[in-house]
Parts: sequence; C-alpha cells; structure tokens
Amino acid sequence: MKSLLLIRFSALGDILMTVPIVEALARQYPDMQITMVSRPFVASVFERLPQNVHFLGINPRNYHGLAGLEKMYKELKKLHPTYVCDLHDVLRTKYLRMRFKMAGVPTAHIVKDRKARKQFLTSEVKTQQETSFERYQKAIDRILQHAKNHSPQLSSKETGNTLQLSDSLSSFCDSKSSSRKMDGPAIGIAPFAAHQGKIYPLDLMEKVVSLFNRKGVHVYLFGAGDKEKALMEEWEQKYEHVESTVGKLGNMAAELDLIAQLDAMLTMDSGNMHLASLTSTPVYSIWGATHPLGGFLGWKQPMSRCIQKDLPCRPCSIFGNKPCQYGDFHCLNSITPEEIVESIVLPYNS
Repeated sequence: MKSLLLIRFSALGDILMTVPIVEALARQYPDMQITMVSRPFVASVFERLPQNVHFLGINPRNYHGLAGLEKMYKELKKLHPTYVCDLHDVLRTKYLRMRFKMAGVPTAHIVKDRKARKQFLTSEVKTQQETSFERYQKAIDRILQHAKNHSPQLSSKETGNTLQLSDSLSSFCDSKSSSRKMDGPAIGIAPFAAHQGKIYPLDLMEKVVSLFNRKGVHVYLFGAGDKEKALMEEWEQKYEHVESTVGKLGNMAAELDLIAQLDAMLTMDSGNMHLASLTSTPVYSIWGATHPLGGFLGWKQPMSRCIQKDLPCRPCSIFGNKPCQYGDFHCLNSITPEEIVESIVLPYNS
C-alpha cells in the first residue's frame, strides 16, 4: 500500500490551510495512507479527516541542531513512507526531505515565489496572488504524478492527474449539528493575531463587542494564553451577553463544534480565521497591514466579507510583521466599530 508523509510545522494558519488539501487527497485516494506531521496541538483537527489520514505530533523545539534533525529523520523513517511532501520548505524540512531523497524516497515541496510577493507589495493594482492552498495542491500534484508514472495501479475516485478540490469540507460540515443549541443570534469574535499590524485596536474591538451586546447578540470570545484570557474574562464580566471560551473548550475540535453553531465569526487575518473557515459558518475578517489578495485568505472565503480600508500604504507586508511606517496603523484605526457591526449579517433587526 502506498503511503505519503506530509510535513508542515508552523504557523497555525498555514497548518490549517493544509486541511482542505489533505481531506481532498484522502477522499480521492482512499487506498493511500497519509500521515500528517505537525505540532501536537492541532491533532484534534486532523483526527476528523477520513480514516486513511493519520496524525503525528512533533514539537520541533525538542530536536536541537543537526543531531536533533537526524533524530527526527530516523523517527520519521520508521514510518516507511513511499513518498514525502514538504509543505513548509524551511531549513528543518529541507534537511528532512534531503535525507529521504538520499534514501531513495521521492519528494516534493511547495514553491513560495518570494519575488511575486515582493512585486505584489509594490504594485499599484493588486491582483490575486497564488494562494497557499494552490501551492500545497501543486506540491502534492507533483507527488501524485510521480506515483502514477511508477504505480499505474494507484486508484483514485476522480479522473485526471491532478488533485480535485471540493467546495465544502464534509469532514467538518457533516458534523454540524442539525439542531441549534443556542437561542437568538450569536457571533464569535477572535480579536488577536500573531502581529500588531493584524490586530484591530482592542479599545475599538471592545466597542464592537458592546454594540453587539446592546443588540442582544450573544458574543463568544476566542483566544489563547494568559493575556488574552484575562482581557476576555474582563469583557465577560462587563457585558451581559458576552462569554469567553478561553481555557474552557479543551481543543480545536471543540472550538470547531461551537463555531459551527454560530451565525457568524469575526476574526483578524489569523489562525482563527482559518479555523473558522473549515466550518460552514460565515467568516468576516478585518485586514490592516496585510491584504486578502496576498494569498492567505481563509478557505472559500469571499472578498465581500473582508473588512478593510483602501489606503495607498496597504499592504505594507505579506505577513503583517513589519512596524507601521507612520506609527499609527491608520489601516486599522480608520475602520470604525459601527462599520464592522453593520457589515456583518445576522438574523436580527437592527
């Protein structure tokens, strides 16, 4: 039986963007055993995929230096993969795929095309860049093409030589409860992101929470870590219809179950955007230093749900990790709480 080893260690959003690709691959090739190697905390998400998908949690911080990489390689080699696909393409994964290639295992990897990203930042007219989903798909297509050339018996439920992606993720949408567990309109809000250039100012976000609360909308707050937990518990105490989920749900699968019950989800350009996009719940996202055309918009999310201001300085970076050249993050501060609330469609009369 053919087996494929997929590797992606970080960041959270990038890991979650592999999910639609892995699900499509698993359903299209039910006889292929697929092992996803990533950080342990995302295990509950991948465990929802078809039975031929297996998850191996590895924390790279436990493997130091060249000796650590060699140790990791030897552990992965015990899985005896037929093929290896590097969905990360960093020094660590380059070493792993080099070692597998030396052992005679066919490999493939994503192509990041940094030149195109730089051109995107400086071009006056912004056009859709190749998405991470497409980069992952192309890498796996190269492995599939090699497999078909050397294994004509490799079976697929689809025709053609490329991976066929579906519009919805049945592994997650099928699990959506048929009966709504909450009364009245409900929205999830995830106010944080990895970088300041992607975080809507928290005083303004509190105003958003306040406006929804005033309308009688139940607000569920999503986040992680002590700092976020403290802030969200403060809002929870302050507003009648607000509830923090931090530290209460246990894992990402439980978060998905709750998000699937909501009328909408409001996020930054963040991992939570990608998590919520795995469900059929409408996801609204706020964009500041980054841009949804840069290739990192959530799975099947329309531009109409992207909340942003058209400024000549936007985007200033692909990942939102650069300081604001003007020091005021006008791209985020210029978006009013009222604009955000008005842009989100919920089943109530305002």
